[in-house]
Amino acid sequence: MVRALILHLFSLLAGIYSMADTQSVVTLIDSTTSKLQQLQQAFSELESHSAISLNLKWKELEEHFHGLEKSLKQRFDELEDQEKKYVTKVIETQEMLEKQETAVVSKELASLERLQEQRDAVLSSLFVKYRTSSPELIAVGVSTGMADPILKENLDDTAAKSGSEYVCPIEDEITCTKPPSELIKLCEEMDAEGLHKFISDNRKNLSSIREEIPVALRSAPSPFSLVLDSLKGFYAGEVLGFNGKKDGSLLGLRRTCLMLMESLEQLLANGVPDSLSDVQILTPDIKEKAKVVAIDWKPKLDHLDTEASSGNSLEAHAFLQLLATFDIVSEFDQDEICKLIPAVTRRRQTVELCRSLGLSHKMPGLIEVLLNSGRQIEVVSLAYAFKLTEQFAPVPLLKSYLKEAKKLSQVKAGSMSPGAQNEMNERELSALKAVIKCIEEHKLEDQYPVDPLQNRILQLEKAKADKRRAAEAAKPQSKRPRASGSLYAPRVTSMPDKSFYHAPPERYLYPYDRQYVYAAEAHHPPLVNSAPYPAISPTHASYYGNGYQVQYQTAYLH
Repeated sequence: MVRALILHLFSLLAGIYSMADTQSVVTLIDSTTSKLQQLQQAFSELESHSAISLNLKWKELEEHFHGLEKSLKQRFDELEDQEKKYVTKVIETQEMLEKQETAVVSKELASLERLQEQRDAVLSSLFVKYRTSSPELIAVGVSTGMADPILKENLDDTAAKSGSEYVCPIEDEITCTKPPSELIKLCEEMDAEGLHKFISDNRKNLSSIREEIPVALRSAPSPFSLVLDSLKGFYAGEVLGFNGKKDGSLLGLRRTCLMLMESLEQLLANGVPDSLSDVQILTPDIKEKAKVVAIDWKPKLDHLDTEASSGNSLEAHAFLQLLATFDIVSEFDQDEICKLIPAVTRRRQTVELCRSLGLSHKMPGLIEVLLNSGRQIEVVSLAYAFKLTEQFAPVPLLKSYLKEAKKLSQVKAGSMSPGAQNEMNERELSALKAVIKCIEEHKLEDQYPVDPLQNRILQLEKAKADKRRAAEAAKPQSKRPRASGSLYAPRVTSMPDKSFYHAPPERYLYPYDRQYVYAAEAHHPPLVNSAPYPAISPTHASYYGNGYQVQYQTAYLH
């Protein structure tokens, strides 16, 4: 029994070293005392009943076990202290890393902000220099966070040397800046008429001008007043050309007005209004003037045919842009504004324009109107833009659009003239190409393969080419027209007997008293058997190439 208790106690002490849980170790240490008491009782009982003298005394055992217990507790305390120190060190390291990361981010942001301020200061000084001095070309280099002028050259000298527009050299991080001095000057002077003329004269560079206008408008004392003044003459008169189309200069003026309003809105959207002065911002007085202009324009759009405009009305777009740019949308009935949206749905700015006008919540109803008008292509584009594809599934809409186009061309094919039938085929071709473009833009090839549509396009184009060839073959050959009774005086030549000459005479000598003139033809002369008179080219004189004179039949002399 004593041996069993001793073995059990040793096993408990050995288990302490293998335990990872602190609570379990403490529990085992506490149970050691009770086991020693049980062992003492058993040892005393054994000693009283045994007649054999034991060499092992209880005192020695007790001291041995207490020594083991003491060393175990000491080791346990050491390990516990080391664990606390480790945890503390980990926490301190994490805190230090977080502080260092925060400091690095702060330094980066401060450096970027300082670099931006330096760049803005240099650009501002360049703009001032261009406004106060003669035109120069300055290249500004941005290097190591500092913007230093590295090149300064007179523009006239450069143009004289190159004979063309100056191109800035680009090396490493060198950036050339050429401010639009003419645009800035016009905007500073609030010259709306000059602005129109400048844009009209430079329409070949319209893309670059469009990018420069927002910056130029920023330099105007009152950008909103300048753009509002530029709208004068938008409805100066509907002058039609000889073909019934609108005058080109009027269309150009209207496009310029629209571009200026879009540029002003872009100026506001880019966050620049924070840097505008009190006189540059949109004031209630300017808004009231813009409202008067909008009220004047609105009646001219009341009878606009949205179907005839095909969703590309310049006038409706300009009116809606006027409301958005000058923030006067609330001054007009929203339902009336919505009626104009179908007239501009094919213009690329439609989506942003609807958002600027606050019509996003009205889009389901507007899409329904377009759908009822058979304009499924525009419906698909708007559904993607406003995330309404679940309500308006794109693929069924595109299939319905093609089905209607094909059905219309087939139903009326028997009762239409060839010209009208060709027009219907052209419509189907246009519908197929529009659907393919829409599928590719919105990546719907997996849901709607384009190969059958491409095959149908090839089929229609082949049929169109066959009809064209048949029509050309059926045209009668034009006969050689007889000349009128007009006469030409013959040119007198000093060498009438020579048959070799470098150029034909302008007028021919005829061996008869009466002269007949035949009009020249663009095609080759007919064969001899195809006409009752000799087939002589009108470029020849009165002699054949062998020297014999031409003998006309008397039957053709009248």
